[in-house]
Amino acid sequence: MLHDPAILRTLAAAAQRKGRRPWLSLLSALFELGQGQAELLRHAERNWASATFAGTRHNVTLAFIGAEAIAAGEALIEALPDHEFAIPGQLVADASVISVDQVALPQPQMALELELLLLEDG
Repeated sequence: MLHDPAILRTLAAAAQRKGRRPWLSLLSALFELGQGQAELLRHAERNWASATFAGTRHNVTLAFIGAEAIAAGEALIEALPDHEFAIPGQLVADASVISVDQVALPQPQMALELELLLLEDG
């Protein structure tokens, strides 16, 4: 199942208006980075805090199925470390690829495990 980034942006905007947590905006941004070719396999969120900052740590697993989708996933890998996320009220302090798993048969596919740290802005 592919995800339409425009629909996800609309859902994320609605969630922000209702004061919900930033996970939907984050997933929307990741699907956009994946050029609409990603499938969400897993998302986990946990609170995170240091002496001076508070936020959430997100673990996301995305699947890319087929050659075109894998190319989009590889572009996401390349863009992720330097990407400027626009998530209202949040700063993405760290974004990294934890693992990449690829299989060729019966159909080429790639699974990416990502970890992102979001800090409350303000």
